[in-house]
Amino acid sequence: MTNKPSPWQIFVRRNGRTALYMFLGLLLAVVVLSPVLWMFLTSIMRPVDLTAKPLRLIPEAVTFERFQQVFASDNSSDPAYVFRIALINSFIIAAAVTLLSLVVGSLSAYAFAHVRFRGKNGLMLTILFTYMLPPAALIIPLYRIYNRFGWLDKRGPLIILYLSFIVPFIIWVMQDFFGSISRSFEEAAQVDGATRLQTLIYIFVPIARPGAIATGILAFLMSWDEFFYSLIFTSSLAAKTMPVAIAEFNGKFTIDYGMISVAGILGSLIPVAITVIFQKYIVMGMTAGGVKE
Repeated sequence: MTNKPSPWQIFVRRNGRTALYMFLGLLLAVVVLSPVLWMFLTSIMRPVDLTAKPLRLIPEAVTFERFQQVFASDNSSDPAYVFRIALINSFIIAAAVTLLSLVVGSLSAYAFAHVRFRGKNGLMLTILFTYMLPPAALIIPLYRIYNRFGWLDKRGPLIILYLSFIVPFIIWVMQDFFGSISRSFEEAAQVDGATRLQTLIYIFVPIARPGAIATGILAFLMSWDEFFYSLIFTSSLAAKTMPVAIAEFNGKFTIDYGMISVAGILGSLIPVAITVIFQKYIVMGMTAGGVKE
């Protein structure tokens, strides 16, 4: 006679693995979100709480003066005002770079995927080589060119500079998406009298839309987070971007942890919002180019 398992043993057998996965997922969420929570708490702490010893994990009182300072300050020498203008500059630059890089990159990627021409492989390797070059290796010749033409501290030339390393990335990624689309679509369009440009716009782009959106989000984030070129090529509010403005909260003798945390929160809102809105396309885009026909 065998002993029957108890109800608890049956429950553990049926739900133990699920419970383990839930625990691991919760643990991962705590690890990932803890810095975000601490950044938010730091942003609303009073200066006395930030410098208290021992450190207070839960502030005795909260203040939103730093957020008000960012949106209300009109003093051009105030770091909070500088950050607000830099945030606007970052959005304009990132949006322009994303749009232009998708247009140029999609046209080029379609050509590499579906047009036969001499030297295609060599040209693709050259594009990838330029993408892999470290920024520090290019900074001196680029700076001399920009200085000679009076392009320093301007948003337009900075957008062109960002395009120089984001467009190769777009071409590299979008080539896979376009390459996974069957040539039968292109042949059917040509039979109906469509040009290559019409085929790209009305057939390939709609089919590859998830991949294009996912790639566009990556391009936006690359522009949004870029620090090195912006630090070198901008010096005033005319083109200064958010990462550089955040770095300026780190003074010579003091560090404004509260304002750095406020800047981190505000600087994360737009990327998080874009990711949440287009989450479906990001997931679809991760696998869209995985199968070639």
